[in-house]
Amino acid sequence: MTPTPLGWLGILRLGLVQTAIGAVVVLTNSTLNRVMVVELGLAAIVPGLLMGLYYAVELLRPRWGYGSDRSGSRTPWILGGIAVLALGGVAAAGATWVMQTHLTAGLVLALLAYTAIGIGVGAAGTLTLTLLAVTVAPRRRAAAGAIVFLMMIAGLAVTAGVAGQLLEPFSFLRLIEVSAGVGAVAFALAVFAVRGIERRHARPPEAAAKPTPFFTALGDVWRDGEARRLAIFVFCSMLAFNMQDPILEPFSGLVFGLDVGASTSLAAAQHQGVFWGMIAAAVGLTGLRIGTMRGWIITGCTGSAASLALLAWIGITGQGALLTPVVFGLGFCNGLFAATVIGQMMASASDGEPGREGTRIGFWGAAQAIAFGCGILVGAGAADIARTILTDPAAAYGTVFVLEACLFLVAAAIAARIALPGRPRAALMPGE
Repeated sequence: MTPTPLGWLGILRLGLVQTAIGAVVVLTNSTLNRVMVVELGLAAIVPGLLMGLYYAVELLRPRWGYGSDRSGSRTPWILGGIAVLALGGVAAAGATWVMQTHLTAGLVLALLAYTAIGIGVGAAGTLTLTLLAVTVAPRRRAAAGAIVFLMMIAGLAVTAGVAGQLLEPFSFLRLIEVSAGVGAVAFALAVFAVRGIERRHARPPEAAAKPTPFFTALGDVWRDGEARRLAIFVFCSMLAFNMQDPILEPFSGLVFGLDVGASTSLAAAQHQGVFWGMIAAAVGLTGLRIGTMRGWIITGCTGSAASLALLAWIGITGQGALLTPVVFGLGFCNGLFAATVIGQMMASASDGEPGREGTRIGFWGAAQAIAFGCGILVGAGAADIARTILTDPAAAYGTVFVLEACLFLVAAAIAARIALPGRPRAALMPGE
């Protein structure tokens, strides 16, 4: 019996897994960072290194995908990942409490906690996209990618607001209680999200991967020129995408004299642009059926490059009135390519060898994790180096923006060679 493709309500349900991930991660990415630096007086490098560990652990994404391919089932891996993530979130909050009196013990507990968080995000996130790849109809993949991304952002935003209220007045015990509550709700959401979906909409278990050793399976994916090309694209585009985060607000403050509130509003304009860009890509591809995923990806990357070049120009020329609309445009173009690249990953995973979807999605997820970690470091480091060499802040930041623009153009050139979904793939050749 051929399974029926997943409908819109099913896509929204699976998106709740991403909402659950965002709900737990926002506490570790923002609240715990602040607690360590402000309440505990630790150097900012401490939470920074813990976040680096979290990204490093996500390099195991291909292993979780491979495990699900071998088992022929994605659901247990998703629920197991959310459970580990929730426990890691509670342990991370507990680690901050221990740090008050036993710093070394607290740091050891934090290392274990952030390792668990990385494992949980990697497993649950990878296998959610894999389950979408094998259950969603091809024409809905771009919209599905946008939906799950936006639902993760919703999890971040809602949890940040609610947790902020619940943490007043602050105490470490209350922090642990709120973290435990968020983890419990996240797990409940994930159970509701995946219940029955794989049984009714996924391919039968006999399509699972043959018992091939992990590194052999990973090597096969690497030797597939199409999969390797997409991984390089994901790395280049996401590296450029994440280089913006640590420098955009300092750029607005140093070059245009914006205060903290105004620079935060500028960041909000960028996020609003991302939101509407993703909506535009989903509606254009799925609703209006305009163009191809590859075309929208190229448009998003070249538009992002043009926006970054404009940012460099208005910084040097002092055209402050253009700052907010250009930043919004940058976010909009970022949203165009971010939504469609998720759809492209799902399409390429399904077009490849049956039973290897999880390994392939994990392979690209690992490329994204590397880019996320490097992007923050490279963006901040490049800005510092440029400011050391160039005395004018506008010229220094403009140089970094141009570097990002070049990365986006490289990504667009790579995207132009990515196969359209459903087209015949080149044969796998040794060393391809």
